[in-house]
Amino acid sequence: MNTLTTKRITSIDFLRGLIMIIMALDHVRDYFHADSFLFDPLDLSKTTVILYFTRWITHFCAPIFILLAGTSAFLSGQRKTKKELAFFLFTRGIWLIILEETVVNFEWFFNIHFSFFIFGVIWVLGLCMILLAGLIFLPRNLLLILGLIMVAGHNLLDNTHVPKNNTMGFFWGMMHEQKIFEIGHVHIAEFYHVIPWVGVMALGYCLGSIFAKDFDPVKRKHMLLQMGTASLLLFIIIRSINEYGDLYHWTKQETPVLTFLSFINVHKYPPSLDYLLITEGFAMIFLGLTENVSNWLSKIISVYGRVPLFYYLCHLFLIHLGAILAAVLTGYRWSEMISFNDWITELPELKGYGFSLGAVYLIWITIVAILYPFCKKYDRYKSQHKEKWWLSYL
Repeated sequence: MNTLTTKRITSIDFLRGLIMIIMALDHVRDYFHADSFLFDPLDLSKTTVILYFTRWITHFCAPIFILLAGTSAFLSGQRKTKKELAFFLFTRGIWLIILEETVVNFEWFFNIHFSFFIFGVIWVLGLCMILLAGLIFLPRNLLLILGLIMVAGHNLLDNTHVPKNNTMGFFWGMMHEQKIFEIGHVHIAEFYHVIPWVGVMALGYCLGSIFAKDFDPVKRKHMLLQMGTASLLLFIIIRSINEYGDLYHWTKQETPVLTFLSFINVHKYPPSLDYLLITEGFAMIFLGLTENVSNWLSKIISVYGRVPLFYYLCHLFLIHLGAILAAVLTGYRWSEMISFNDWITELPELKGYGFSLGAVYLIWITIVAILYPFCKKYDRYKSQHKEKWWLSYL
């Protein structure tokens, strides 16, 4: 691998590793923070500034991860034929969907009855890969246009609603509208939606072209900074108009700080245009500024970015296991942390459980640190055994 390629991949892994670490903060907050069982941390009538940003900063994780998944698909395609890349995307997509509804589902709930399923980020990542397997055969300019249309235009569908407990409702929940779908005693939460997210992955795939090894690095940096700045400016303009681009309008609050929090409180399920502009805008700027960064911190963070799925699976299990221990140590039954059939905010038995936000941050740092040697060892194993095809699926 030449020097340019190494720097290019390092900058991507650096960003991906950073968002994986930030992602763990939100999941630790879910299971350990006392207020997680009482109210939404983005509720301006109840939250604090620190709690608000503890949740808000994690908005960057899913959009950047899915964008970079598209970019990585393009870079992987540089070593494959289109048919080989399509086969890999299709099969890995199926694998991710299966993984989401089995292993990931169990890690979230530790419920052997599997009465609650989440169509979450791993699920939509897999489905988007399956769709991208076909989309890569389109001319790149056409794929770029389609991606932009899906990202910029999907908010036109915000007022389209379909009753939830029928086939069309289930399909529409997959495509665009957040729903809890009920089949007997089984609940399915449709949190991540295909239309905007496959558009993000398609744009990430197109973005990969500027990371090709023969692309001028100076030009790449300028393009990334220009695209990032344009995205943020467009966010400010569209959000200021307050008519299109987000399901929720911002409102003037009692203080300037709360008004600012309302302004940046963008909708995630599905990800609004405003949400994607601000998150992907910062991603572009970060990539543009860190291509030549190589220090001890970037190297440590990049380890997590090179084994994101391995890290994801390990961190969920460790967080939930730690939450069981914490519940027992604070006077609750261990079974109360595994017996729920709904999302974690629906735990009446655990009202009163939880820790301060400072403790949450300490637990978060500890969990990330514990996982580092395991991620590093697995990363080394992958790099030393490139002949093992199955490693590319984990």
